[in-house]
Amino acid sequence: MRIMAATLLVLVAAAAPARAQHLPPFGGAAPAPSYFTTTLSNTAPLVFGMDVEETSRALGTPLTYISGRPGNEIYLTFRDIGGSGLFPHKDRLFLQFRKGRLAGWKADWGQNWMWR
Repeated sequence: MRIMAATLLVLVAAAAPARAQHLPPFGGAAPAPSYFTTTLSNTAPLVFGMDVEETSRALGTPLTYISGRPGNEIYLTFRDIGGSGLFPHKDRLFLQFRKGRLAGWKADWGQNWMWR
C-alpha cells in the first residue's frame, strides 16, 4: 500500500508543470530588472501628509495618543505581523504628526524577553 501511494505521489509531481525561469535568448531583449525597492519587506502603506483618520484606516489599527500638543502629536499603534504560530509577534509603530499631518514614523521592535 505504501509503495502504491509513493508511486502515485511521484506521478502527480511529474505531471505538474515546472515553474523555472528561463534565460533570455542570445541577442534578445533582456527581462525587466528587479529593483531593490520591489523586494523590501516594508508593508506599511503610509504616506507623508496623511491625517490621523487616514493613517488609522490605512494601517487597519486604532491609534493611541502618547504625547504632544493638539496638531503636533505622537501616536502609537501595534501591528500584528504574525509570528511563529506559537508566539504572536506584535511590533510597535510610533507615528509623528505635525500640523495634523503625518511627518514621520518609527518601528520599535523592543526587547526580546525570550532570550534573557
